[in-house]
Amino acid sequence: HLRDDFWAPRIEVNRTVTIPFAFRKNEETGRVDNFLRAAASLRGEALANKKPPGYPFDDSDLYKVIEGASYTLSVHPDAKLEGYLDDLIAKIGAAQEKDGYLYTTRTIDPINPHRWAGKQRWELEKVDSHELYNLGHLYEAAVAHHQATGKRSLLDIALRTAELLDRVFGPGKQSIWPGHQVTEMGLVKLYRVTGDARWLRLAKFLLDARGPDGDRGAGRTYNQSHARIVDQVEAVGHAVRATYMYAGIADVAALTGDEAYKRAMDRIWSNLTSRKLYVTGGIGSTGSGEAFGKDYELPNMTAYNETCAAIGNEYWNHRLFLLHADSSYIDVMERTLYNGLVSGVS
Repeated sequence: HLRDDFWAPRIEVNRTVTIPFAFRKNEETGRVDNFLRAAASLRGEALANKKPPGYPFDDSDLYKVIEGASYTLSVHPDAKLEGYLDDLIAKIGAAQEKDGYLYTTRTIDPINPHRWAGKQRWELEKVDSHELYNLGHLYEAAVAHHQATGKRSLLDIALRTAELLDRVFGPGKQSIWPGHQVTEMGLVKLYRVTGDARWLRLAKFLLDARGPDGDRGAGRTYNQSHARIVDQVEAVGHAVRATYMYAGIADVAALTGDEAYKRAMDRIWSNLTSRKLYVTGGIGSTGSGEAFGKDYELPNMTAYNETCAAIGNEYWNHRLFLLHADSSYIDVMERTLYNGLVSGVS
């Protein structure tokens, strides 16, 4: 609970204006309807509109706003908002396939899903299907909702998808890593709220499997698959993907004590903060690939500095502070929070 003159008013505007506006946009743009269409397809109904969602990450937008709404419920009870979330969660659950799979673009039309999804599940995950990315945000939303309300409705949906992942991927099973990272962070949150070590092990597997494995989409700095994570030495590629992954590495390092993970984090953080960080805390200097540039490549007029990347940097530095108990990480976190992040909210 904050009662200051800077953050408290912004948090109240977020609760009363921004979150309801974001939910309306999810409805107006068809993101909520995607779940209704997927559920109808599972019931065997003929769909008049089989057009896939506009983006492979559309599902995640709804999950993110549910997460934010859940955080507000944790400090400001709101029966109307909680009821609205209950209705949304029921729609999400109805779109989940029997084995736990949840990705509306494929369920709406398995024969012709989004062009980035491929004909088979997970086929283009390392390219850009966002199947795992969406689930990562589902996990974060589910944990936030459970902690705020005590309800298991969204958490149980999330756990069914995690159980599917655990059946399919892991040592002695199929190998996979997310084309766009965040699943790792989400799985760690599931572990922390359930105590089930499967989710921590799976998060570590997704990190350890990353690298130039010969698959389509792998071996690129863009998605940080150019090297094994323990061998990486600098912040490269798509800045949001990178910082989400670094946050996941910090989570796993904190909970397993993995020293190689810690050394990798220290190397990359040193490179980012000494050579690739704007005075505003912004990161990701180039719009080409929404990515980190070369060392000291920090132009002013063409700076990309995506808000999403600032958020990822917040996640990472907060975790590094919890891991190392060093105020240097809070210095970076505050610089980014007051400049590179809050400036991205209208």
